[in-house]
Amino acid sequence: MPATADMNLRLAPAGEDDFDALLSLRLAAMRESLEKAGRFDAQRARERLSRGYLPAYTRHILKDNELVGFVVVVPREHDWLLDHLYIHPSAQALGVGSWVLQQVLKEADEQHKAVSVTALKLSDANRFYLRHGFVLQAEGEWDLYYLRPARAARA
Repeated sequence: MPATADMNLRLAPAGEDDFDALLSLRLAAMRESLEKAGRFDAQRARERLSRGYLPAYTRHILKDNELVGFVVVVPREHDWLLDHLYIHPSAQALGVGSWVLQQVLKEADEQHKAVSVTALKLSDANRFYLRHGFVLQAEGEWDLYYLRPARAARA
């Protein structure tokens, strides 16, 4: 994985008007995995994202000031839900997702919170989450459910 230091990455708040751009990004990022599972449906993807689109918890992932992804982290009583983390295919395998996840986990550690995430069974995201300290908790028909336990904040 290439180093991210030279990539000029940053997170920026999302707004109400960003839904369509983020939906397009989600469709591009998930298409291959959903097609593998025989579950690609643009309308279902729109409905799922619209049900859970919470601009207050959504951040754009910018690389050289270009939108390359987004992340949604929803605080809950006992943990944080990593509800969405999508990187456009053109920016995948560059270390962008790892950089974003490191930011989220650092913030969670500072608040002494575990982080939960769900991934499609046939998605490459499963290896990604396991590599970053998530532990498989349960298995559903289409999804795998992971938890990254709370850790002491890093200095």
